[in-house]
Amino acid sequence: MSNLDLHPAPTECGGRGGVGAGPVRELSAGKEVRLGESTMVRRLLPTLGRRMVGAWCFIDHYGPDDVARAPGMQVPPHPHMGLQTVSWLQDGEVLHRDSLGSEQTLRPGQLGLMTSGRAISHSEESPREHAAVLHGAQLWVALPDAHRHTAPAWEHHAALPEVTGGGLTATVIMGELDGAASPATAFTPIVGADVVLAAGASARLPLRPDFEYAALTMSGEAEVDGVRLAPGSMLYLGCGRSELPLRADVDSSFLLLGGEPFEERIVMWWNFVGRAHEEIAQARSEWMTGSRFGEVHGYEGTRLSAPELPPVALKPRGRAR
Repeated sequence: MSNLDLHPAPTECGGRGGVGAGPVRELSAGKEVRLGESTMVRRLLPTLGRRMVGAWCFIDHYGPDDVARAPGMQVPPHPHMGLQTVSWLQDGEVLHRDSLGSEQTLRPGQLGLMTSGRAISHSEESPREHAAVLHGAQLWVALPDAHRHTAPAWEHHAALPEVTGGGLTATVIMGELDGAASPATAFTPIVGADVVLAAGASARLPLRPDFEYAALTMSGEAEVDGVRLAPGSMLYLGCGRSELPLRADVDSSFLLLGGEPFEERIVMWWNFVGRAHEEIAQARSEWMTGSRFGEVHGYEGTRLSAPELPPVALKPRGRAR
């Protein structure tokens, strides 16, 4: 998924500044952003108060939207570098195409993982014949310096491991949780899980004290560490936790996102993650000239043009708030 803002603000993030060294409860509602012609999303990362959670550097939550008589998601071809995109649906379908020639329809409970590495482009759209409801999340993971120039790749995982107990079912999307490990390729210590709580559930999830965590509510009203979360809100939990108490009065679900705090300082602008202004500017130029990111075939429409760079140089500054 793309950041379609015509005037994207440069985001400087990374490093341990701003990482909750101990357990905290920091609630944010996100910001509404229009994605393409027909989809509104709630942007939970980056925000003015928080830039990253582990290596997670971008979180959009969308829906549930009634798209029965609408085109649904329509995101034209656009580029990425220096990151992984994680596509996760709870309702509906999204058709992914990329410059590697991949073409895959994603459905609820299936992981679409695209590693951009040095350069890739892709499009995302609801199929012509699609379900009445569209609901999901699009997330980015920053690649560490040692792997950010790796070859681009696409992975589709239709089956993922689960953790169950106490009225809880957690599907492990990325990394490892309570001994269950996702088959998805990860380049940093990380975890992402879709946690479903049945009405009346009360459970505790084991966590790693050296990870920082956040919970993004997808549906219902899960109570996470005593905080009741409305859909579309995110609770930052900090580090230092060995377990996470959960309960729900109604059927609920949330995404648990976490990882080892990302030490490197990065620059994130539009759909690029880099380390300096010069490489962001070069990537923009090469997308506009068509000399680096390949071509997406099959999308009926024109590709996105890159916004203009800001008039000042982009500098990585860490997580300062």
